[in-house]
Amino acid sequence: MRPPAVRLVRRSRVPYAELLALQERWLRRLQAAPGPEAPSGAEAGALLLCEPAGPVYTSGLRGGLTPEEMARLRALGAEVRATGRGGLATFHGPGQLLCHPVLDLRRLGLRLRTHVAALEACAVRLCESQGLQGARARAPPYTGVWLGERKVCAIGVRCGRHITSHGLALNCSTDLGWFEHIVPCGLVGTGVTSLSEELRRHVTVDEVIPPFLQAFKETYKCTLISEDSPN
Repeated sequence: MRPPAVRLVRRSRVPYAELLALQERWLRRLQAAPGPEAPSGAEAGALLLCEPAGPVYTSGLRGGLTPEEMARLRALGAEVRATGRGGLATFHGPGQLLCHPVLDLRRLGLRLRTHVAALEACAVRLCESQGLQGARARAPPYTGVWLGERKVCAIGVRCGRHITSHGLALNCSTDLGWFEHIVPCGLVGTGVTSLSEELRRHVTVDEVIPPFLQAFKETYKCTLISEDSPN
């Protein structure tokens, strides 16, 4: 029995709005596709990867930003967007790997909680591949991946009719100063970090994508096919 296939859709630096539009197109495509009875090896969805082109603050289904806070953040030169993902407020910007898996979980044999755990496992494995052996996932409300009391990877997903969207944001060389203007994910008393901060060298998004993709394939037990491959 062939493993399910996931389409790899990789962009470089793109505006956050472009990622959301791409995500919406894939959501519509999956929603119109046959259900879990699809044949062995059929596509389970897409893995959208990019780096944000500019600073963006986002809020989740639980809110996280008042109108006054939104105005203050926009005055800093950042975009502010409400999204349909879980969680509260966070920051996205250059130097960050954004990974949005748009997947039919039924074709992967996963439930929502195991999908979140799989995303965490991918980020942990990536950190370990860079020599950061202390990376770990924590129980809610501390969803994400942590190095001590500092979060290196935020996770917030949405799932409707077994189809996921949104995903993870991993700080590679992100300017962490942007996080100082909010309470990231509503967690008081915790900090944020990046791979560059921990390794004391500049780590690019392009550098971490190959080990991340390897971790994704092995964790999700799928194959990855390039965007321009035939169906």
